[in-house]
Amino acid sequence: MRTIANVVCVLMISIFLTGCASILSKSMYPVTIDSLPTGATILIVDEDGKQIYKGTSPTTITLEAGKAYFDAREYTVTFSKPGYEEQTAVIKPTIDGWYFGNILIGGLIGMLIVDPITGAMWKLPSDVRVTLAEEVSSRKSEQSLKIVTIDQLPGHLKESLIRLN
Repeated sequence: MRTIANVVCVLMISIFLTGCASILSKSMYPVTIDSLPTGATILIVDEDGKQIYKGTSPTTITLEAGKAYFDAREYTVTFSKPGYEEQTAVIKPTIDGWYFGNILIGGLIGMLIVDPITGAMWKLPSDVRVTLAEEVSSRKSEQSLKIVTIDQLPGHLKESLIRLN
């Protein structure tokens, strides 16, 4: 009888000393980064400006959802490819639904300590996809000014000249 009480006691302690999201979710997420057209250079930096990854699309990279106690980690992905406009996308975490399971399972310890510290209270999207726009040339058709003397003008243009003085 005492053994059953010990097992129940250990189970209760382990439940109340862990967070629900920490048990049923994770704090690192694989995120697929892709572009249309593929083969774009991608640069991922975190909100502190630290480079996390540099490579080409498509790729899948595992990113950390939490930054610090009750603070999520955001990432900026920059896509570039010759002939296309550079484009950026922001990866913003959302609160993981399992975090609210602490009300039933993890209690206040899970809700206020474990999940916020481990980052398990945050969830990242599974993919980021962008369509790159073709680069628009800023140069219009090249026009030039050519200065000629009246002797160099063709005859049909000489006839249309207007005397100014």
